[in-house]
Amino acid sequence: MKFTVAIDGPAAAGKGTIARALAAQFGFGHLDTGLLYRATARRVMEGEEALSAALALQSADLRRDDLRSAEVGQVASRVAAMPKVRTALLDFQKNFARRDGGAVLDGRDIGTVICPDAEVKLFVTATDGVRAARRHAELSRKDAALTVAEVLADLRARDRRDAGRDTAPMSASAEALLLDTSELTIDEAIEMAGAAVIAKLPI
Repeated sequence: MKFTVAIDGPAAAGKGTIARALAAQFGFGHLDTGLLYRATARRVMEGEEALSAALALQSADLRRDDLRSAEVGQVASRVAAMPKVRTALLDFQKNFARRDGGAVLDGRDIGTVICPDAEVKLFVTATDGVRAARRHAELSRKDAALTVAEVLADLRARDRRDAGRDTAPMSASAEALLLDTSELTIDEAIEMAGAAVIAKLPI
């Protein structure tokens, strides 16, 4: 069975958590497409040219434990705005999306560019303040001096860059279910997303 769930939205809205939960619930493969850009960014930070880094990306690069920092996120956002880099990573994502057994992909342009024909499209969002608090709770474990205000500024800068880039800007597909997680528990958000998948599954 080929069945694709496309999940888009800004950082720290909960799309990764929802994507992983849906993949586990339905037995689908999961691809966090942001990791492709973070892994490329990490190679760029180590001295490689962006396109060369994208073309040379290996599965081991996606398993590195240093991809989640705010610094890598900023570089990843800039790398993701480069058309040649996006093209280099496009086929990998499209092939994964149509793998046998179903797939869940989360990112910024899945429902609009990578998988415009996905059976289910979700756009997961939350208020800036809620997202900043969530991301701060995650990052402050490694950097106790980090403030919520710094995280908020970083998120807003990424939002502007992701939504304003010329190539594949972050936006909600017209067919996407808007899921605002600001006042939802994790379980509630996952339940709503799961219901959207169940409604589209072939009988």
